[in-house]
Order: sequence, then structure tokens, then C-alpha cells
Amino acid sequence: MGLSRRQFTREFKLAAVRRLEPGVSITELARGLEVNPNVLHRWRREFWQGPGNVFPGNGQRRWSEGRITELERKIGQQTLEIDFLKGCLQRIEEQRMLQALPGNPQSTGKSRTPTRKTLSPSLSTSGSPARIPNCCTS
Repeated sequence: MGLSRRQFTREFKLAAVRRLEPGVSITELARGLEVNPNVLHRWRREFWQGPGNVFPGNGQRRWSEGRITELERKIGQQTLEIDFLKGCLQRIEEQRMLQALPGNPQSTGKSRTPTRKTLSPSLSTSGSPARIPNCCTS
């Protein structure tokens, strides 16, 4: 009958990798832990490649490439949304600064919704175009 393969716990592997860092010889540590030096090299390499999800254990998969791609795409979308909203906020602040200058009339706070007598959806009764907020136009 063949020998069964030993399985080490996540904690054991992490402790072994941490003991490597101060400059201890891999050969000496391997002898002390009763493992092959190549195993220690592999554990150290795996630790440095992905410390957040290293040594996941039985039945637990590492982060899949599809999940990473999905999260990166989501980050990109959120970055675009944040940039757009920052631009809108900047335009609103510029408008407020312009209105605060002497000689500019203050806002009355009344709504400027078109009346029912509009000629077209974009024209009011006076014939001038309806006002579209600057933050919504590009």
C-alpha cells in the first residue's frame, strides 16, 4: 500500500511562511517542520502571490478570474459615475458663485415649470427654450 499524502492546515502553512521571513534558512526550517524544502518554497510563493486568499483549504476556491473581472468592471462604472457627479456639483457651485456676484438678481425660489400653453415641449409661451440645468448637459 502507498503512503497517503499529508495535509497541512492553513494555520500551519501561515506559521511556516512567517517563520521564513526573518531570514531563517529554508533547509533548517524544513527539517524542523518535517516537510520538504520545495513545499516551503511553494507556500512562500503562494503567500506572496495572493495574501488575501492564500491557502483556502478544502472545498474553498480562490478568487476566480471572472469575479475579479466583474469587480474591476463595477469599480470602473462607479468611477465614471463619481466623475460625472463631481462635474455636476462643480457646475452648480460655479452658478451659485456667479449669482452671488453683485449685480446678478437673486433667485426667487419659484418653480419655472412650463404652463399648459406651451407651443412645443421645448418652448415656453414666450417662445424661448425651456431651461435645462447645466449639470445634465454635456
